[in-house]
Amino acid sequence: MLVRSSHLVRQATGLRIPSQVRFQSINAATSSSSNSSSTTTTSTGVQKLAVIGAGQMGAGIALVAASDAKVPVLLVDLHEAVLHKALKFLDLLLEKNVKKGKISGLDAQDIKSRITTSSSYDGLTETDFVIEAVPEIEQLKLSIFSEISTIAPANAVLSTNTSSISVTRIAASAKGAEHRVVSTHFMNPVPVQKGVEIISGLQTSSDTLQRAIEFVRKMGKSPSVCEDAPGFMANRILLPYINEAIICLETGIGKREDIDNIMKNGCAMPMGPLALADFIGLDTCLAIMKLLHTQTGDSKYRPAILLQKMVDAGWHGKKTRKGFYDY
Repeated sequence: MLVRSSHLVRQATGLRIPSQVRFQSINAATSSSSNSSSTTTTSTGVQKLAVIGAGQMGAGIALVAASDAKVPVLLVDLHEAVLHKALKFLDLLLEKNVKKGKISGLDAQDIKSRITTSSSYDGLTETDFVIEAVPEIEQLKLSIFSEISTIAPANAVLSTNTSSISVTRIAASAKGAEHRVVSTHFMNPVPVQKGVEIISGLQTSSDTLQRAIEFVRKMGKSPSVCEDAPGFMANRILLPYINEAIICLETGIGKREDIDNIMKNGCAMPMGPLALADFIGLDTCLAIMKLLHTQTGDSKYRPAILLQKMVDAGWHGKKTRKGFYDY
């Protein structure tokens, strides 16, 4: 994911939104055998979506799928506390949309009625599209795909929301289902950002790719297709731009405000590169630059020395209240 910010979740935490209709929860184990389900994919597209990971990205994907694509969504997280926090986050977003007149109260109730939650993978047997949206930890994602490939139906698309990890490596962990693995890389915040990167692994079938594109469009998003390469497209273009701005600062070419202002006022960027780095998270920026540098071997992707020093100091940007700017 391109932008990782926790401010919306922080706003949602601790708020209790009164509602006549509550999100549903399921935790009962099923006795269905692996790779079997009564749910099938028809010409109408996805019949039921599962989202694994109930953080801000996963919750946002679930919300848009329920509201725009109007499909039932199973939101899965192994931690009940995370699910509880996600439901508060969704309540807050829906309440804001009602207050702004974007949807009616009945619409909000309908959207919530389409979302169920679970702390186990058992419900995956009844889905035909799965989106994994857990933190960007490679071994965690590999473990999840190894497991869900034996649980989800044999016709289900298995998608990852990874922003940097090789889709080919993730697919290799889904033994017997490699051709059904693809990446749908949503941008943060999901309800706002229209763009989605669709990334094919070496094993991804054309049918899987097409189904992913069609479903993303059904969610009201604009898909951009790219091959499996370090950084994909968005981060491969954006992060070197941010990194170069940091180098301009560390070498004294320009001051913080001047660097940001010239890109906003001279190049029509909505946000300066240093402020954007703070919003994304300097630790995230550094991790992606290191990945690009390591996997391509190209010195143009060498992380700025100042970026490494700031991360070492614990200055990660907005989420730590200190980065290139103070918050």
